[in-house]
Amino acid sequence: MASSSRVLLRNSLKQNQSPFLVSPVLVRLRKAVKFPVAALSEDLLRDPSLVPSEKPVKFRVRAVVTVRNKIKEGFKETLVKHFDALTDNIGQNIVLELISTEIDPKTKAAKKSNEAVLKDWSKKINVKAERVNYTAEYMVDSNFGEPGAITVSNKHQQEFFLECITIEGFATGPVHFPCNSWVQARKDHPGKRPYLPGDTPAGLRFLREKELRNLRGDGKGVRNLSDRIYDFDTYNDLGNPDRAPEFARPTIGGSEQYPYPRRCRTGRLPSDTDMFAESRLEKPNPMYVPRDERFEESKQNTFSVKRLKAVLHNLIPGLKASISADNQDFNDFSDVDGLYKDDVLKKLPLPNVVSKIQESSQGLLKYDTPKIISKDKFAWLRDDEFARQAIAGVNPIGIERLQVFPPVSKLDPQIYGPQESALKEEHILNQLNGMTVQQAIDENKLFIIDYHDVYLPFLERINALDGRKAYATRTIFFLTPLDTLKPVAIELSLPPAGPSSRSKRVVTPAIDATTNWMWQLAKAHVCANDAGVHQLYNHWLRTHACMEPFILAAHRQMSAMHPIFKLLDPHMRYTLEINALARQSLINADGIIENCFTPGRYAMEISSAFYKNYWRFDMDTLPADLIRRGMAEPDPSQPHGLKLVFEDYPYAADGLLIWSAIENWVRTYVNHYYPHSSLIINDKELQAWYSESINVGHADRSHESWWPTLNNSENLVTVLTTLIWLASAQHAALNFGQYPYGGYVPNRPPLMRRLIPDESDPEYASFIADPQKYFLNALPSLLQASKYMAVVDTLSTHSPDEEYLGERQQPSIWSGDAEIVEAFYEFSAEMRRIEKVIDGRNRDKKLRNRCGAGVLPYELLAPSSEPGVTCRGVPNSVST
Repeated sequence: MASSSRVLLRNSLKQNQSPFLVSPVLVRLRKAVKFPVAALSEDLLRDPSLVPSEKPVKFRVRAVVTVRNKIKEGFKETLVKHFDALTDNIGQNIVLELISTEIDPKTKAAKKSNEAVLKDWSKKINVKAERVNYTAEYMVDSNFGEPGAITVSNKHQQEFFLECITIEGFATGPVHFPCNSWVQARKDHPGKRPYLPGDTPAGLRFLREKELRNLRGDGKGVRNLSDRIYDFDTYNDLGNPDRAPEFARPTIGGSEQYPYPRRCRTGRLPSDTDMFAESRLEKPNPMYVPRDERFEESKQNTFSVKRLKAVLHNLIPGLKASISADNQDFNDFSDVDGLYKDDVLKKLPLPNVVSKIQESSQGLLKYDTPKIISKDKFAWLRDDEFARQAIAGVNPIGIERLQVFPPVSKLDPQIYGPQESALKEEHILNQLNGMTVQQAIDENKLFIIDYHDVYLPFLERINALDGRKAYATRTIFFLTPLDTLKPVAIELSLPPAGPSSRSKRVVTPAIDATTNWMWQLAKAHVCANDAGVHQLYNHWLRTHACMEPFILAAHRQMSAMHPIFKLLDPHMRYTLEINALARQSLINADGIIENCFTPGRYAMEISSAFYKNYWRFDMDTLPADLIRRGMAEPDPSQPHGLKLVFEDYPYAADGLLIWSAIENWVRTYVNHYYPHSSLIINDKELQAWYSESINVGHADRSHESWWPTLNNSENLVTVLTTLIWLASAQHAALNFGQYPYGGYVPNRPPLMRRLIPDESDPEYASFIADPQKYFLNALPSLLQASKYMAVVDTLSTHSPDEEYLGERQQPSIWSGDAEIVEAFYEFSAEMRRIEKVIDGRNRDKKLRNRCGAGVLPYELLAPSSEPGVTCRGVPNSVST
């Protein structure tokens, strides 16, 4: 948190003394601050009786201040740093002041020390170490009491990153104040601000109240990049009506028509042509998020490198598309392969230029080979692989157990035609191993991915877009005796053009060459439907957008010393920044989602419809989700309280291990601080956080009866476990497989550009003449595919500073609280044990959905990972 002057606070209160008291431990502070920073001490507040009652005497204490240097500095930053070194010697320096936890009986305010200047700043300016220690000295009275806060004022021109301060010289021993925050120049933020605990000693109470007021702001004005204000707004910044009318988009959120969670307010001025639309801020200009929510250097460098690679990756497809219209499509599978091999360059009619590019690029112009084709180049064509990815791929939460056949639509038949499906028993009967359809349903053998009602209301508009052709799909799967799925029928629906129009058709597995290509096209349309649902609902809405209100409210309503804030803190890292970047270039008008996915310009309207019709917070727990989809049944005798309908469901089997580990850790934590329900009910900060998350952050759905009530420990455990699960494992399962599976576009096309032709269609002759070319031309164009691949490559990448589930940058925040420290390390050990279990499952030949010839192991929920695109690893937070 950026601040010109910061207050570092500490707190020590007996366990269970109040609903939001922390036991005497170090608590990680909020990051960037605007006014004097407050950080917490890991030491206990000592017994006041230890202070001598006779006339006070002066004694010397020393502050050791640790500053973290930047990895790289620009010319301007270096120049300003040297200027600060010069002015540091003439009084434009960094000043610290100690604040006691005790009240001065004369002033009725907290006791303060003299101001002390940080020494040797100018002498250490050229030190190249990652961390540099500075010192400052104070003279304090013996009746000063315990230091509870430190103000840090930055009179330099440039911000600096303050890691921690240790106070030495008190009889009770060293006092440690962690900060990990940006301290900005006084010229940018002349005020002072505190960091305060949930229940603050008398000398610091005013600072705590001021801190929360500053964090909330007043909801007015344009936010500066150095601000650290957390506030709410609607998604009124996605369109760009000033560019052209076709780039205008409706405000998402705040209306009955387009309900949506709230995002972080930036306060930018309205656009010139629409006073209700916020003006756009395009790349490379940074979007506002509170200062310390921004990426740290290592993370930013990873994104910058990926952005450069994306430009290079798109260079050749862009050149090819500009040279000739014939170069805009994939005409042969070698064109697809060319994206991963240098010989794509040889096809350009620019041999001299290309030769030079080849010599200098050293592979920068090509993509890494996606994992899906690394073991078996043709696996994606097989039905069993198509089905396997429904339970072990990048979107394993779209499948449901079929309970009624044929399926029935819930849409209005007056608008969308008959509710009955075109699927009949004869379509699938010969695929059921001798069972009747009802027998297969009764024995939990039939499953469905049903996107009929999701897409049909939008299809007429989608199919009117240039280069978009889509169906509303239903796919039926049968569970074989080997616990593997096989697709047995695909229903493709279009909006009814009239009473007698043929708006629905059923495609079944191939019986000859022609039906084989029709079947491949049908599966591709299913994948395009699935890619849209995955991106707009399961990934973006559930794990990104719906998390943001809880994060904003946590910073606005809970002190950094509040035990629940400390629990959630690592699970909020980078989420506001990545969501802001998404608004800038992914979900905005003419952004990646609109350009590369089936819904086009209607993408966010579909996402809003998902929020309105399908999203429920109480269904975002893993057990509730599995039971709702019929993929598990309640069973108290089982380790996780439920039984999967078939064992080899990799996402669910591994996910339940992680869910239970998180739940056990959270339950231990909650019971430690809240042994009685009354403590939860009377915790004002906790209740304010939860209330604001729902009533402001999710205002459009706040009236729903399904929201859990925060009135007992079990409900609190469920809410917190759900948030941590969504931020960590759920997001990881949906995100880090995007390039490994989607990087090979024929396996998982994000959009389709042709329908499947009937014999009466003009295109049927070209389909029969060259079905492979027809199939490839139905996929995204070469440039669309390359843009999509570049983005999912970036999103699938772990940065070097990634913090994984079971890890914390500052585990010492609970030092001194043995029970919580032990519980956290048990949680960490459980993550390592789970990883070994997952590794063992991936070697188990009986589990054919994750082990076999050419089969990718399911590692998306394996907790740890190396940096890069690894198709594994569970970070603590939604950071990509």
